[in-house]
Amino acid sequence: MMDVLRPQIIHIGDRCYRKNPSLHRDVEADEEEDYNEPSEPVDCGWNDEICDFRTPIEETDSGFQLSLDIPSALFKHIIGRKGETRRRIENETRTQIRIPKSGQEGPIAIVGVDRKGIVSAKTRIDVIVSTARQKEQFTHFLSIPVTSAKIIENFLEFKDDVLRECDGDRGIDSTIFQKQEKLHLTLGTLVLLSEAEVQQALDVLQQCHEDLVGPILKGQRLAPRIQGVEYMNDDPSCVDVLYAKLEPGEDLDKLQILVDRIVEKFNINGLIQQSYSSVKLHITIMNTLMRRDPTGAAVPRPQDRRSRPNDYRDQRGSQNKERESFDATSVLKKFGEFDFGEHPIRTIHLSQRQAVAKDGYYGCAGSLLLP
Repeated sequence: MMDVLRPQIIHIGDRCYRKNPSLHRDVEADEEEDYNEPSEPVDCGWNDEICDFRTPIEETDSGFQLSLDIPSALFKHIIGRKGETRRRIENETRTQIRIPKSGQEGPIAIVGVDRKGIVSAKTRIDVIVSTARQKEQFTHFLSIPVTSAKIIENFLEFKDDVLRECDGDRGIDSTIFQKQEKLHLTLGTLVLLSEAEVQQALDVLQQCHEDLVGPILKGQRLAPRIQGVEYMNDDPSCVDVLYAKLEPGEDLDKLQILVDRIVEKFNINGLIQQSYSSVKLHITIMNTLMRRDPTGAAVPRPQDRRSRPNDYRDQRGSQNKERESFDATSVLKKFGEFDFGEHPIRTIHLSQRQAVAKDGYYGCAGSLLLP
């Protein structure tokens, strides 16, 4: 009953859909190799709200047709286990859904004799794709490199001081510090599963340069001061992430406005799921996800009375791992106001998560230049 009174709402681009409850739920479906024509459809009565009148549906000799550009990595979710999801949509909307075979790229085609059925099938596929995309590992992220020479020098000094003066504090070792070449501010994460989606993100980034950078900054250069460290939970003796803060001031105010507007534009274009109204600007300097043993391999630590191994999911719902927190009490007491210096912000990157550039920073798919 609550599914009817309070249905799940899913935002896809600038549209909002209500997800109706289903009698069947497909989970982690296997992709089907053979695509047989559906049997005689059962009149199940489809009643999706037809709210997408801008859908470019083509009229053909036998009815109507619509092409959808969807990355092949998501085809299996539309097909479902043994083709059940696709057949259900076809039967309930009186359409046929033609999907390229395994290993092939290309658009998905929805064909049928009724225009409303085409739109209804598209709406259901949109919801499936949006839900599946949220479970994928992010592939790219919008970032601001914080790798000027002075910042790196001061960060390495901070690292050496912490390792020397907090030696013996639970969970603190050199492997949980961020690599100095990868210090950055994160604006938001993206799941880009095809070259076309990467190009779309680059196009939006270029729009941000034209629509936002000039009007907001008006030629002003931004160089906020990075000073102070903070943690992300309520217990300083049990910390997973320690980050450096940006000092309040005019530069930070303008930067905050700029990044919030950029994320909003990416959200409107369906490229970022915007969870909060404002981006929390911070620079991760210590993170237990990076913990390694002396051989360089990630290692789960045994649980003791004060450590906090816990199951977690990363930003896109990856497999569970075990992580050990660290005691940041002394770090905060001795270095809580550490001054990393001013940093001139020159670019915003569309960074590639699994790639590394020659300078040691994340691979750059494209960038936006600031004054």
